[in-house]
Amino acid sequence: MNKLLVALGLAATVALVGCNKKESPETGATTGEHLENAADQAGHDIADASHNAANATATAVDNTAEATAEAADNAAAHAEDAAHNAKEAAKDATAAVAGSVEQGAANVKEKAQQ
Repeated sequence: MNKLLVALGLAATVALVGCNKKESPETGATTGEHLENAADQAGHDIADASHNAANATATAVDNTAEATAEAADNAAAHAEDAAHNAKEAAKDATAAVAGSVEQGAANVKEKAQQ
C-alpha cells in the first residue's frame, strides 16, 4: 500500500512539474510520456506489493499451521500425562481404600475376640 501511495505521489509530482515547465524535460520526453512511465512504474510497484503481500500471507499461514500442529502435539502429550496420572491416582486410592477396609476388618475382628 505504501508503494502504491509513493507511486501515485510520484505520478502527481511528475504531472505537476511537467505541467509547470514550458520547455521540454531534459530527457526530451513529453509530459504524457512521463505520466505513462510513472503509470507503468506504479503498475510494477503495485504488482511487487501484491506479490510481497501474497508471500507474507503464505508465510503467516504456514507459521500458523506449524504452531497449530505443535499445540495439538503438546495437548496430546499433556492429555496422555494426565491420563497416566489419573490411572496412578486411581491405583493409589484403591490401595488406600483396601488398606482401610483391611484395617477396619482387623479392628472389628480384634474387638470381637475381646
